[in-house]
Amino acid sequence: MTAFDIATTRIARRVKSRRPLPRLSFRGLIPYALPLSVLVVWQALASFGVISDRVMPAPTAVVTAFWDQLLSGDLIRDIGISTARALGGLVVGGLLGLALGIANGVSRLSEEVTDTTLQMLRTIPHLAMIPLVILWFGIGEESKLFLTSLGVLFPVYLNTFHGVRNVDRGLIEMGRIYGMSRWTLFRKVVFPGALPSIFVGLRYALGIMWLTLIVSESIATSSGIGHMANEAREFMMTDVVVLSLLIYAALGKLADVIARALERRALAWNPAYAR
Repeated sequence: MTAFDIATTRIARRVKSRRPLPRLSFRGLIPYALPLSVLVVWQALASFGVISDRVMPAPTAVVTAFWDQLLSGDLIRDIGISTARALGGLVVGGLLGLALGIANGVSRLSEEVTDTTLQMLRTIPHLAMIPLVILWFGIGEESKLFLTSLGVLFPVYLNTFHGVRNVDRGLIEMGRIYGMSRWTLFRKVVFPGALPSIFVGLRYALGIMWLTLIVSESIATSSGIGHMANEAREFMMTDVVVLSLLIYAALGKLADVIARALERRALAWNPAYAR
């Protein structure tokens, strides 16, 4: 073999061993194409005077309002207070719904005792209970916590109950054949099998959580994003009102992203959730 052939072979090996250059992919931008298009159209209509500032301020005006609120320090404070309220309701209502869903899914006796009452309570619009909640708890933090917890409870309960009841019976029988105790069977078979439904209930409950919080923060509150929106409405500051709605939307999206990340991590064993 000549020196030229050896050099050619080495060059060919080096070329093959090099990693291919990453391809530019715009697929990750697809979810944001529609919102960006709406922003562009919105800004254009506002700039040409088609949409009045009193009806819907331009995105640039909303950005300016965001910057002013951020510099004043009120925005961070209100977001922190609203987030704490939402998380408090999620923890209380979510844990209660999870416990009831598991208990009624596992035990027929527990279902007979509590399910009918829960279904009756579920049909009552929890936001319609605001006058009664004010009489019970006043206009303090307790009323907001109660309403948010009540809104979160039922989606988590129903999906947990559905998930536990729909675990593959063949897997349960196999676990019993292998001599698993009831606790081990629940921990290794029933609960993992119910997790997909539980996460569906969690994601649905997150939306109701923010919806309930928006309404509950309109009850004579002196802090939170709802208070910021009400105060801006009184002074006809439409840009701040729109900013409040966008903040709620952003917080809701962030909560859903976190829930989906937890779902992928907890269900990595499930082929349906594999990347």
